[in-house]
Amino acid sequence: MLDRIKASLPSLAPAEQRVGRLVLADPRAFANLPITELASRAHVSKPTVVRFCRSVGYDGLSDFKLKLAGSVSEGVPFIHRSVDVDDKTGDVLVKVIDNTVAAFLKYRNDASPLAFEKATLALLAAYRAGKRIEFFGVGNSGIVAQDAQHKFFRLGINSIAYSDGHMQVMSASLLGPGDCVVVISNSGRTRDLMDACDIAQKNGATTIVITATGSPLAKAGNVHLAADHPEGYDRYSPMVSRLLHLMIVDILATCLALRIGPKLQPLLKEMKNNLRSKRYA
Repeated sequence: MLDRIKASLPSLAPAEQRVGRLVLADPRAFANLPITELASRAHVSKPTVVRFCRSVGYDGLSDFKLKLAGSVSEGVPFIHRSVDVDDKTGDVLVKVIDNTVAAFLKYRNDASPLAFEKATLALLAAYRAGKRIEFFGVGNSGIVAQDAQHKFFRLGINSIAYSDGHMQVMSASLLGPGDCVVVISNSGRTRDLMDACDIAQKNGATTIVITATGSPLAKAGNVHLAADHPEGYDRYSPMVSRLLHLMIVDILATCLALRIGPKLQPLLKEMKNNLRSKRYA
């Protein structure tokens, strides 16, 4: 990203060039400073800062700073460096956390709001019609499916989670039009999940798939929420994909809660009070 900005400087207006040089001089600071401070440091007007961002191919300052923050994160020490047998505990702590943060920032920059909107509307329609909402996953993805059920149940939405392949196929056979199933898989190549997704679709259910771009499962679903983090099988690789899937489920649950609206508030308050009353003082 910085290389592209440097290459584009000669074609920009002199004032916009000053903004570009400010970015190149300290990209991390640029990503975090307010527009008033940026304009002051570059000795330009605030509209000039916005024009610079658009001139180099971004929607505006917010979009530019978002992409810049993700780009800068890739230069942070330890990012994308694997854990080594000689690492001290402090090194491991930094590497695991920084690699996870980098994966999340990359996802933030690459995620499709349109895909999340489609998935939210499908889940909302199933909820309002009293249809079935189910979550399928195996292995680590099965854990995510269970967590998804917990989050949706907390919102007063009845749902079921299955992590057994045979149960998934049987359950998919019972789904019909208006029902919705969320299929979670890091590789997108698990046979049972593929079969269950195919059966659910043939029966008229909407299938939302959380998986890698280009995988067989990604092509099979009605709505694809791309989760592109190839998991390493080295014994020292942090398991970031599961955290990424959990975050995607969090986004879906939050979007759905906002669509359901204020009537959730008394329900959540009552639930919290009942749980609190069960605790020891």
